[in-house]
Amino acid sequence: MSKKAHGIGLLSGGLDSALAAKILMDAGAEVTCLHFFTGFCVTGHNSRIGRQNRPIANHALDVAGEANIPVELVDISEEYLPMVVQPKHGYGANMNPCIDCRIFMINRAKKYMEEVGADFVFTGEVIGQRPMSQMRPTIDMVERETGLEGRLLRPLSAKLLPPTRVEEQGLVDREKLYGYYGRSRRPQIALAKKFGINEFMQPAGGCCFLTDKTYSRKLRDLLDSNEDAQLDMDAVYLLGVGRHFRLGPSLKVVVGRDETENNFLDFYRNAHWTLQAADFNGATAIVMGDMENGDAELAASLVARYCQGREEKTVRVEFVRGDERDTREVSAATDELIESLRI
Repeated sequence: MSKKAHGIGLLSGGLDSALAAKILMDAGAEVTCLHFFTGFCVTGHNSRIGRQNRPIANHALDVAGEANIPVELVDISEEYLPMVVQPKHGYGANMNPCIDCRIFMINRAKKYMEEVGADFVFTGEVIGQRPMSQMRPTIDMVERETGLEGRLLRPLSAKLLPPTRVEEQGLVDREKLYGYYGRSRRPQIALAKKFGINEFMQPAGGCCFLTDKTYSRKLRDLLDSNEDAQLDMDAVYLLGVGRHFRLGPSLKVVVGRDETENNFLDFYRNAHWTLQAADFNGATAIVMGDMENGDAELAASLVARYCQGREEKTVRVEFVRGDERDTREVSAATDELIESLRI
């Protein structure tokens, strides 16, 4: 071939997107993959708060390095948030706007395609694999809404779909594409062995916080709590940390669950009141919002409940915010109170 078609792909770190890139490379195309940072990835969150064994853990970089796939990381977090709050096509089982997310990312890939003069966009989608975003009517609708008719290639299911322009022009060998359908992972696992791909994110647990029931409940609470609630990246990061308790329409307490989360919450001591038991080991908490009469004691009782002195008659809890200091002596919150306030 005198010319190689150039495709721009979405690389999640999972197996399907890596296979899509390798299939196209094998079919005679040049590929560039994009890995989008949304702020809602579980792996990125764990790395951010120090829960990973290495400073930066990124499945997309791992699989790209092993499979020799060119990849660029793109931070879309700020522009992604409004779509999460108001998705045109609604949510899945939790707060996951899967269809809008797919459209958003493909549109970003399309923009990059136009900037670099590439020929098409590709994804690792398999028809019938996911009930919300990968059924045939949705796949066709995404192609229409992104304006990529004839230029959106799904190598894993391509033989079940009309040929794209690059296939019709012979720039990508259609015979080297596949016709996978449904939820079975066996064909992909076998193909991964053929391409020598071993490092990839397992699909069962997923990597998106928005599919998680507990996280979604916290996010919905944030959006519903009051009209002034702002969804920014700090709020996103904190939604993935600790136990959350709603004390009032604009007042919330976040209590760490382990040493890693306690250390992370401690970084917010200049922006928020940070609470710790003075005389016992235990949880660190931050207060988000302005406290009024009785709120400080209530927040302190939560910290007392999650410290080693919870059985004591009273526990002394220290409040720190920047250079400000305060102390409250309280009894530990009861289990009934804990459950009534838990988000």
